[in-house]
Amino acid sequence: MQGWKRRVVYVTLYEAIAIALTGAVLFALGHSPMHSLVASVGASVLAVVWNLIFNAMFEAWERRQTVKGRSVRRRIAHAIGFEGGLIVSMVPFFAWWLEVTLWEAFVMDLGFIVFFLIYTFVFAWCFDRIFGLPASAMPAPSKQGAAQACAAGQ
Repeated sequence: MQGWKRRVVYVTLYEAIAIALTGAVLFALGHSPMHSLVASVGASVLAVVWNLIFNAMFEAWERRQTVKGRSVRRRIAHAIGFEGGLIVSMVPFFAWWLEVTLWEAFVMDLGFIVFFLIYTFVFAWCFDRIFGLPASAMPAPSKQGAAQACAAGQ
């Protein structure tokens, strides 16, 4: 699975799980079910927009790299980049929604930040193992392999 289809499946699965987890945590922290749901869905909308933008940029960067594949180091960079950009939009949203200062929202959001940093890393790794790597991370076929495929009529 490649391109936009891959991105839509990735984002849909990622956010469905994230809404359920975030809503449950907010509810456990004493917010009403409706308040928790609205906060979770609002955060998800912000995350979906950022996810589409960030992953398109990351894959464009990845295509230009001479070393292909997704090493642990590259996956860590991906997770940190995604979460860093998400903080820029999420903290102001939570400050507004919960009527607290930006600092209070950031401190409150630290648990979510740490959780989602790990969740992003694990989810992306599992997604790639189940659906395969995107074309941007696939090693180029070797000349010998291509020659053998042509000779075999493939």
